[in-house]
Amino acid sequence: MRFEWDEAKRKANITKHGIDFGDVPEMFTSLMLVGQDIRKDYGETRKIGFGFICGRLMAVAFTERAANSIRIISARKANKREETYYQEAIADELGKN
Repeated sequence: MRFEWDEAKRKANITKHGIDFGDVPEMFTSLMLVGQDIRKDYGETRKIGFGFICGRLMAVAFTERAANSIRIISARKANKREETYYQEAIADELGKN
């Protein structure tokens, strides 16, 4: 899988959230939840993924550009509501197996 991003946006994200887009691929190698971001019309299908990067639960906005290509839009620490959602969804999913 290939990851891409806008370099100016990466630098701004590091300043604002302390998260480097270069660390995001780690999240795609472990258990993560993904949903479509329907808060507004972005002109493309955007997704929000929740998973772990460097041992912390993160929220990452991204879009799939082409086969095996992910464009990272933003990355930040998950808030308390998102942490609860993640824990409950994972527990529910694991309970089905």
